[in-house]
Amino acid sequence: MDLPELQAPAGWRTIDVVSDLHLQASDPDTWRAWQGFLQRPDRADALFILGDFFEVWVGDDLLDVPSPGADTADRAFWRQCADELRAFAQRTPTFFMAGNRDFLLGTAGLARCGLIGLNDPTVLAFGGRRWLLSHGDALCLADTDYMAFRAEVRSADWQQTFLARPLAEREATAKGLRERSEARKRSLGADPSLWADVDADAARTWLQRGRAEVLIHGHTHRPGEHDLGHGCRRVVLSDWDAAATPRRAEVLRIGTGGWERLSA
Repeated sequence: MDLPELQAPAGWRTIDVVSDLHLQASDPDTWRAWQGFLQRPDRADALFILGDFFEVWVGDDLLDVPSPGADTADRAFWRQCADELRAFAQRTPTFFMAGNRDFLLGTAGLARCGLIGLNDPTVLAFGGRRWLLSHGDALCLADTDYMAFRAEVRSADWQQTFLARPLAEREATAKGLRERSEARKRSLGADPSLWADVDADAARTWLQRGRAEVLIHGHTHRPGEHDLGHGCRRVVLSDWDAAATPRRAEVLRIGTGGWERLSA
């Protein structure tokens, strides 16, 4: 089966790719770094966000204007994110692929943010090459517990049931899931290199299906490049944490001659 494909307009010369910003009201440093990126004068012709842009997304009604007394700092923050994304997207086409934290961003949310939704994976034909874009979590096959959880929450029945619950209840459930996820990471060790990584054989299979040479993904929080053999490569995006030492806020800029990593 052929993979979904996006043909870049002939006029594009550069594109920017980011993932795993995990934006949230409690992390103002990373939010300011993102705002600074949006205001860069050397803007690319398009922006691709490959998932986990938001730390959590429990439904597009997060963006609804609240009734008196029902607003929270988090909900106000999500509306600000949406407004600034939309303003940016009015000048620069901005594409979004869901991650494991924001897969519930639906049609209404995409429209409010000015985003163009992408399937995972998608082949981007740009600059005379075929680039395979993915969030990356679907390729972490060794993490069997997560893969089972992913299959459950990506099902239409689960999502319909979850989204029918009151917003405050969904927010509480998401908070509990995040706390359990962080506890599991701590049990494995703070070093991301100890976490499950993308399966090389599965990555090569996807590249062959997409007739692509380079897979670009996030999710693993392990920025780097890997030779997969047979002329294929895997380029891993950086996560963002502007308060960390060293600071992490990186953009992958792709041009007709290759790619480079830029500090935001």
